[in-house]
Amino acid sequence: MIIAFGIWSIVSLIFVLIGIISWRSDKTVGFFTGVEPPKVSDIKAFNHAVAKIWFVFAVALELAGIPLLCEKQNSPIVLLMVITVPALIIVMIIVYLKVEMKYRE
Repeated sequence: MIIAFGIWSIVSLIFVLIGIISWRSDKTVGFFTGVEPPKVSDIKAFNHAVAKIWFVFAVALELAGIPLLCEKQNSPIVLLMVITVPALIIVMIIVYLKVEMKYRE
């Protein structure tokens, strides 16, 4: 299961990378694929808020993968991990929509 945790960690690092790119961007960053970024009043603050969302998601995702280190293959705990990921995504979208409403022109 260490290989599974390694892959899980690589995915979390990809989200950290997305957060770093969002943090450093001079243009308004998009969140949803295929959707134009909103026009915002403060681009830097908006990008930092979006980056923080990605950072928190990456940490929460990494923490959700910790049972991979302790459990054996085909453990029922994996079901908890499978349920946690969609819940994290839903929370992340709700937080983003609140951030967008705050900074939208």
